[in-house]
Amino acid sequence: MPKFICSKCGKSAEFERAIFTCECGGLYDLEFKPTKFDLNLIDLHEFSLFRYREFFPIKNDLWRDISLGEGLTKSVKFDDSLYLKMDYAMPTLSFKDRGAVMLIWFCKTHGIKKILQDSSGNAGNSVAAYAARAGIECEIYVPKGTSEKKIKMLEYYGAKAVVFDGTRDETADACRKRAKDEGIFYANHVFNPLFYQGTKTYIYEIYEQLGFVPENLFLPVGNGTLLIGCEIALKELFEAGVIKKLPKIFIVQSEKCAPFLGATSEPVAIKAQPTLAEGIAIAKPARGAEILSSDYAGEREVITIKEEDIEPARNFLASCGFYVEHTTAAIYAAYASYAKSHKIEGKSIISMCGAGLKSEH
Repeated sequence: MPKFICSKCGKSAEFERAIFTCECGGLYDLEFKPTKFDLNLIDLHEFSLFRYREFFPIKNDLWRDISLGEGLTKSVKFDDSLYLKMDYAMPTLSFKDRGAVMLIWFCKTHGIKKILQDSSGNAGNSVAAYAARAGIECEIYVPKGTSEKKIKMLEYYGAKAVVFDGTRDETADACRKRAKDEGIFYANHVFNPLFYQGTKTYIYEIYEQLGFVPENLFLPVGNGTLLIGCEIALKELFEAGVIKKLPKIFIVQSEKCAPFLGATSEPVAIKAQPTLAEGIAIAKPARGAEILSSDYAGEREVITIKEEDIEPARNFLASCGFYVEHTTAAIYAAYASYAKSHKIEGKSIISMCGAGLKSEH
């Protein structure tokens, strides 16, 4: 039976309890041993990420009334060395749909009627969409300066957008305080480990589609929701003997906000500066220490991208048929810059994590 384990004090909590933090203030991890990964256990008749539900911790059919057809995004061959994982081809145009559907599935399973969440945009859009689908009342806190298109999208889903005059981290603090003070469930994509059970399907799909996992993964890392999910899945595939070697993970950050660059046990204390890559502008990642102490046995490297390289990368991708938002462009820019100064061994894949239609620029 799955259960929650506090990453701070080690205390466990029953999986059936609708909680978001330990009483000590620590964040919960999920203790869960999935079925050994096997392509033969995939439901080939289901065309969403729920084709992998044999490897999920929740065992009920409520997902059928929540799913919006998320997942199964194409791994496109860009050139002989690079694949693009088309994760902006999702119901809300962002990879966050992978985790949001799992998070709302958890909420629906536990009869939660109202949720609060904070987001720089994409995660809020995803949670609002799935909350609407599930019939759950939803309020999303967003920092001042968030794309107006993303705010409008929240409102169209029926969610209340609370625009907070503060940084991304201050917005999160305000949202958590209200959730605690008023006893509203904090359906946060960083705090709730069910979210990572959704983002891990990113790796499942790559393996199913390509028959292998490329040697290099370039991932956007703000709070690290995709990174954590990928490491969970890679460990599962490696332990199942499906892959023989773990890929190198490149942790991509903006030079304007790079708390993992040079960090050891804790993220570096920084003050975030404005950046076009708003999706990774997280100065104080809540799971920062956990990410840095990860037991991932493969190689990892933190790389940053210059602000002036983001817009040209976005224009280049658009000229090739890929219209992405700036955070995605930053990932490609980081890959291209690294490839110019280093020899990258083997194939690489980058996350096309957000659509250009969601950007103000």
